[in-house]
Amino acid sequence: MLSCGRTGNVEDFNIEIYAPKYAAGFSIVGAEGKQSTILKVKNPWQGANDVETKLFIARGGEKAPEGFIGQVLNGDAKRVVCMSSTHIAMLDAVGAVETVVGVSGIDFISNQYIVENKKSIADVGYDGNMNFELLVAQEPDIILLFGVNGACAMESKLEELGIPYAYVGEYVEENPLGKTEWLIALSEIVGCREQGIVYFSEIPQRYEHLKSLAAATTSQSPKVMINTPYADSWFMASSTSYVARLIADAGGDYIYKKNTSSHSLPIDMEEAAILTTSADVWINVGNVTTLEDLCNQFPKFANMPCVKKGEVYNCDKRRAVGGGNDYWESGVVNPDIVLRDLIKIFHPELESDKEFVYYRKVE
Repeated sequence: MLSCGRTGNVEDFNIEIYAPKYAAGFSIVGAEGKQSTILKVKNPWQGANDVETKLFIARGGEKAPEGFIGQVLNGDAKRVVCMSSTHIAMLDAVGAVETVVGVSGIDFISNQYIVENKKSIADVGYDGNMNFELLVAQEPDIILLFGVNGACAMESKLEELGIPYAYVGEYVEENPLGKTEWLIALSEIVGCREQGIVYFSEIPQRYEHLKSLAAATTSQSPKVMINTPYADSWFMASSTSYVARLIADAGGDYIYKKNTSSHSLPIDMEEAAILTTSADVWINVGNVTTLEDLCNQFPKFANMPCVKKGEVYNCDKRRAVGGGNDYWESGVVNPDIVLRDLIKIFHPELESDKEFVYYRKVE
């Protein structure tokens, strides 16, 4: 949504308010003597190249500056619609979950506040099947969007309705701490940046401490296989991806190193079988609930060494009643806890006194 009656110039907004240390996809800038800020978001979806979106957060009666092209939010957002459950987890982390008035797929959300307030929070649908009438009825200040392989299809309709939006691109961040740092972008939108900074500041310390413990162990790094087939394709993450980084930081050896691209790539079942044969541990096994279930679904893998030894783990310990997985929700704002779970899997002697939070052993 563009603003009329602009004052000042967009070049004035050159003061660094917040420059992320770990995230590559956002920054916050301001101008001398101005209360307003601009949230800049860079390449917020997979495959984006030189894409930048901007959100002007107008405060103190200030208008968007001359030359500004982007969305305008009038004041701190008090009513927010989240199109991803991860956005909810971030707002909850900074004490702003009560700003959420609409979500996408409410039955798949784990967040306790959302679960307890289903009657007052609208399920507005999802990209391609949106209930715009219900969306408008929530009188949202802003919609938090995400793109998959391009801009969200909702953009033009939201502009027609005069509802501002902002992209949240945490899912394309490769650094686990970079994903989490996006909560500061959301805290800026709802007017609690300092709370966001304080919350985030302690996470890298805990994460790096755990990482150093794993690095110092004398036990051998286990070879780690990931995933199961999805729609007849077995996708393997890039060697520089979020999951590969977590595995390495936890003292594991990600088994598929030849994918050096910026996204996951499919492999065939034969190659998957060869990789799994060499694996010491198999994690993130989709909708598998038991070893028997795994063997029934994928009989070719029943006699794999890691399966026979029971070294199979899934990240679904915290599943919502409707089927949503809190690993993909609050796990993003708790990378240190996810890392601790993985250390417990790869080097159990280091975290033997801790209980799993997001992972569980498949038995």
